[in-house]
Order: sequence, then structure tokens, then C-alpha cells
Amino acid sequence: MSSWILLWVAGAAILAGQGMATQGAAAAARTKPSGRPFAVKLVDVAAQVGLRARFVSGGETAKKYIVEANGSGVAFVDYDNDGWDDVFLVNGTRFGAGSVGGNYLFRNEKGRFVDVTKAAGMGRVGGGNGACVGDVDRDGFDDVFVTYWGANVLFRNTGKGGFRAAAWPDRGEWSTGCSFVDYDRDGGLDLVVSRYLGFDMAKVPLPGAAANCQWKGAPVFCGPRGLPFGGLTLYKGKGDGTFTEVMRREGFYGFTAVAVDLNEDGWADIYVASDSSPSVMLRNNRDGTFAELGAETGVAFNEHGYEQGGMGVAVGDFDNDGRLDLMKTNFAGDYPNLYRNIGGGIFEDVVMKAGLAVNPQYVAWGVGFVDFDNDGWLDVFQVNGHVFPGLAGEAYANPRFLYRNLGGGKFEEMGLALGRGSSRGTAFADFDNDGDVDVLIMNMHEGPSLLRNDSATGNGWLQIVGPGPGAVVTVDAGGRKQAQAVLSQSSFLSYSGRRLHFGLGKAGKVDGVTVAWPSGRTEKFLVEGVNKLVKLEEGKGTR
Repeated sequence: MSSWILLWVAGAAILAGQGMATQGAAAAARTKPSGRPFAVKLVDVAAQVGLRARFVSGGETAKKYIVEANGSGVAFVDYDNDGWDDVFLVNGTRFGAGSVGGNYLFRNEKGRFVDVTKAAGMGRVGGGNGACVGDVDRDGFDDVFVTYWGANVLFRNTGKGGFRAAAWPDRGEWSTGCSFVDYDRDGGLDLVVSRYLGFDMAKVPLPGAAANCQWKGAPVFCGPRGLPFGGLTLYKGKGDGTFTEVMRREGFYGFTAVAVDLNEDGWADIYVASDSSPSVMLRNNRDGTFAELGAETGVAFNEHGYEQGGMGVAVGDFDNDGRLDLMKTNFAGDYPNLYRNIGGGIFEDVVMKAGLAVNPQYVAWGVGFVDFDNDGWLDVFQVNGHVFPGLAGEAYANPRFLYRNLGGGKFEEMGLALGRGSSRGTAFADFDNDGDVDVLIMNMHEGPSLLRNDSATGNGWLQIVGPGPGAVVTVDAGGRKQAQAVLSQSSFLSYSGRRLHFGLGKAGKVDGVTVAWPSGRTEKFLVEGVNKLVKLEEGKGTR
């Protein structure tokens, strides 16, 4: 029996009396506030700018089945290539209640949004979960893949303001995470899809019927423990929008899937946040196969060797050493993981040292590394929300947190009024093109939140567009090196667009930009000026 299975069995034996992995962790002590100014203001303008929608996910006041509890992702996607990020909202349904729910697509008209769902053909009703985005047929327009409990859907962009739903096999599975990735470096996008668990409404026990159907002694929906495992499927793209299955793995409860080169060998790896089972790191063997190295690379468990209730994943260089780090959110009673990349794709969990272990009482979902004040250091934004509405002593709507990056590997929670909700998917982009990053949030049984960044810090910035999913871009400016990745999915089942945003602080110039393309080519580019959007093309830089 492998070492990670032994650790997993040991942890599961301790915590088997409930359906979710949790450690009962106490909040870590807070350090003294730095007192440094932080001129960031985030204002919810969703209704004001036309984002009027309602998320549906089973019953509102009670959840009979786990399929009602997890909510869905959101996406910033410039589907019409006009330079303004549009908004796509994945939606669920009232299971067994007919045509209730349906996705939303809003066109961005220079900072205001218009509902174009019906005209664009994006309003499919079903048990929607996540979204990932990429140009699968290389026609210059982004396509959208949406995961469901049931048949997934590939929405092919027509390039004429709409989408055409492409058939996808229905195996009666529950898919959640997905990412487009060129894993074999042939120039075309492939697709990885994570599966949460095997769910048959006719066979799942009712709340309280077994040990895995309880939370702190109260009857709740069953799972994920005690229900059949999900897993992961890899599809090879043919370059024309069709795919062939080439790999299938079982044995974990898969959620958010991110795909990017994490060991700097020029080949994309796959990391999946897993709920109540070891998270999965698939290292690319560079021959069309992958090796599962979650335990060996330090990202399968927490620092004590226990599996966690993993939900969302952020990817970014929080300490400005040029390597991509990971942050994973987890279920209540557990700390998130801040996995620092120490080289060669090996990680160490530094969440306690970083000061990010101060709010373990919440179920954490969407998360992002975002430089909100453009000072050149990636901050952390996290949303939370319980899965059990109406449970005595448990608040369903939870606060959101912004942790300011102090540099030196340290963060501090900023006491900003960011609103509350039972929130899930979260995406980050500059929707109003004013040079700072805004936040889009899914809220269970409510409308979305759109937190507009109204900060006025005077710091510079640079946005880069052009590289596709899996590319890693490094910016040198002001004596700092910042690395970011173009991701087809991150946060919780969400997509934050193609544009990468780099804060520059007081640096008046950019010393250089390096792009590690998904093809394996690495190029350097000279960028003149700051506070601008720059488009980069492969083959037009210097080696």
C-alpha cells in the first residue's frame, strides 16, 4: 500500500463520523496590525451596472442531497473580442422541478452589462457546476465548456455574437472542474475534467441515515464520504473542437482543476483540489502520460498528513521569487493551504507563517491571488459560505476576506466591508478597464456580487494579453520579478479571463517581460511605458 494511502486511511479513521473532512482547527493568533496605509475600496455595483440574475441550486431552506450544496462557478470572458470582459454565470436548477434556473451571459458595454443569454444560446437549464474557457478550434474566439451533474456541454463560439452547443457524451456522471491545456505541446487545446462523486438520487440515503449524513451530530445530506469516488478524465483535442478520451483516473472527490507548468520543465502539469480525499498532482511525464505525485510534491495533504475538504485553488507568485505558488481553500474547521514553491515543483505549506490561518471557522470556496493596490505584491481574496442552510448554530451566509500582502511572506487581514453571502465561484478581472482588478462572486440563491475596485493608490500597472491557457508570464520591474499564469480555470470552478494584471508600484518602467509559451518556447519582450494593455504574440519576441 502506498504511503499516501496509509496517511489517508489514518486520517479517515479519526474523522469518519461525518461526511466532510475537517480538523476542528482553532484560529491562529493574529499579529499586531502593520498600520501601513491600504487605499483599497471595493464596492458592490452588480445591480447598478445591470448584472441582475438569480442563482438556483436545489432547495433554499434545506438541502436534501449533496448535489444541491456546492453551487457553481462564474467567468469573465471576452466572447466577442471587443476588449471588454463579458460575464458568464453558470447556474444550477431545482432538481425535479422542471425548467428552473439556467445560465446567464451578459455583454459588457463599456462598464455596463446587457443580458444576451437567449440571443447567444447560452441559457441551458441543468445542474451546472463549473466553467473553463479556451479557443478549441483556433478560430480566434473563445469557447466555453460547462460541467454538469449529467451531460457536460461545449459551447462553441460562432464568432457572430453567439454560441452553438456541441454534444458531449452523458455517462451519468457528476463533473465539476475543468481546464483546457496543451499537455502534449502539439499546438491544440486538450481538456481535463474532474469528477466529484458518483451520485444517484434514487440510491443516496436521506439526511441522518448514516454516519456520513451528519454534521456535529445533526442530520444533514450524505457525503461526500460514503458515496462512490469521482476522479479525472483527460481528453485529447483534435483541433477542430472534438476530443478523444486518453486517460481516466479514479479514487478522489475532485473539484477545481488547474493546468500549468509547476516544475518549470516546459510541460503543463495538472493539480486538482479534492474534497475529503487527497488532492492530486499529475506531473507531466513529457511522453503523453502523467505521474501522480501529490504526496511527494507536498500538495496532497495538510502538514500533519491528513486529507482536507479542498474546494478552490489560486495560482500565483505571492513572494515574487519567479515561481508559481498555490493556495487551496478547505472546509470549515481547517486552515487553507499556502503552498510555497521551493523549486522543481516541490511545495511547502507556509499558511501559519504567512498569517492566513486566522479564519478556519468558515467553509471557504473561491480564492485568488490579486494585487488590489498595484503595489507589486499579490494579495489574497477569499469567499466563504456554509453548505447547510437553516442548521442551528451555523450561519449560512459568511463574510469575505481580503488579506493584504506585506511582503516577506506575510499577510494581514484587512477589515474591509466586503459583504456577506453563502458564496462559491469567484473570478477576478478589470471589467471597467480602469487599471485595477475587480471581483465577480456567485452567491447561493441570490444575485451575483460585482465588487468594483475604486482604489486610487497612484501605483502603476501593466496588463498583458495574447498568451493562451498554460502560458507563464514573468515581469521584471522595480527590482522585483513577478510570475503569473494564464489559467483556463482557477478559484472555485471559475475563469478570470485571458488578461494578466501586474501591479508595478512606483516603478516608472518595465525592465523586461518573459513568456514561457505552452509550446515550450520561451521569449523575451521589451515593453515601453506603464499603465497600459500590451498584446504579445508568439514568435515576435527574442529567445
